[in-house]
Amino acid sequence: MTNMADWKITATTIYCDDVDDEVTVLVYKDWSVNCTGYKKYAETNSEAAKLLKKSKRLKKQLKCIGPECHRVLRYKEKLISEEAVNSI
Repeated sequence: MTNMADWKITATTIYCDDVDDEVTVLVYKDWSVNCTGYKKYAETNSEAAKLLKKSKRLKKQLKCIGPECHRVLRYKEKLISEEAVNSI
């Protein structure tokens, strides 16, 4: 397996219950993270409005909690663990 140090970026697509949609979680070489759901649902007013409408339709609150989301952090921690194992 390639060491994380050799990568520029890695990504995975997951289903996010918080926004009832698939999102892509990106982890960069410096361990910074980004989530397409955050960009889509928390940073743009038109998509946030659609999320509110979807919340009403599904009768449950949908809200992106941002970059500190447990899904984002779990993926980053998984990669850090894999990197530690591979560097031994």
